Amino acid sequence: MISRRRFTGMVAALLCVAGAFASAGPAGAQDKVTVFAAASLKNALDNINAAWKADSGKEAAISYAGSSALAKQIEEGAPADVFISADLDWMAYLSDRKLTKKDSETRLLGNRIVLVAPADSTASAVIAPGFDLAALLGGGRLAMANVDAVPAGKYGKAALEKLGVWASVSDKVAQAENVRAALALVATGEAPLGIVYQTDAAADPKVKIVGAFPEDSHPPIIYPVAETAAAKAADAGAFLKYLQSAKARGLFEAQGFTVLVPVASN
Repeated sequence: MISRRRFTGMVAALLCVAGAFASAGPAGAQDKVTVFAAASLKNALDNINAAWKADSGKEAAISYAGSSALAKQIEEGAPADVFISADLDWMAYLSDRKLTKKDSETRLLGNRIVLVAPADSTASAVIAPGFDLAALLGGGRLAMANVDAVPAGKYGKAALEKLGVWASVSDKVAQAENVRAALALVATGEAPLGIVYQTDAAADPKVKIVGAFPEDSHPPIIYPVAETAAAKAADAGAFLKYLQSAKARGLFEAQGFTVLVPVASN
């Protein structure tokens, strides 16, 4: 029997692919650039897409999900023109299969992971080796993106292992299909604590940051971007360049991202 959560994840993935196919026109070039992007990018990319439309009159069709799900969909033939992953691994997964244009691959953004609680929570923590996360949960669940596949979950598990507390909470983790779904579990009070990106926490007033994980407790959080090998949109390269513009930089930074690339020249 398929669990409700798994069924919801399957429906979300199918809708993501269906939306991408719907944005494609007849064979040949597409009118819109189809972008597959990590869920944590939603606020920033929605703003950048609006700015691109205002500046150029053009608009991208953006599908958000976990990087792992998006990479698998691209591998299966979903018509994405641009892929933005929340880690290097899933970009490498596609690159190794010759599903990206290697010369377009760029390390675009950086981020941090944090421990969050509902905004009205009294929880506080000093995140350090051996900190008592199990006690902080108070019998509740720790919301995380899938720890085996989704970048935010992988970063979070790595940090907890490095700090020596994973074993004490591994059976208390509520895994979600992506980081925004994990954030929602905390925002709605279904979980007392969660591990998400700093940018996700800043985007939702229903949560507060309890503590930030030391940057040396997990691999560097890097968001790479690339044009896919099967890209058909004539403006895919232009959208990639816009992501590196001064205006996009300001919008990324406003959401708390660190921009890793210099401003692209006109």
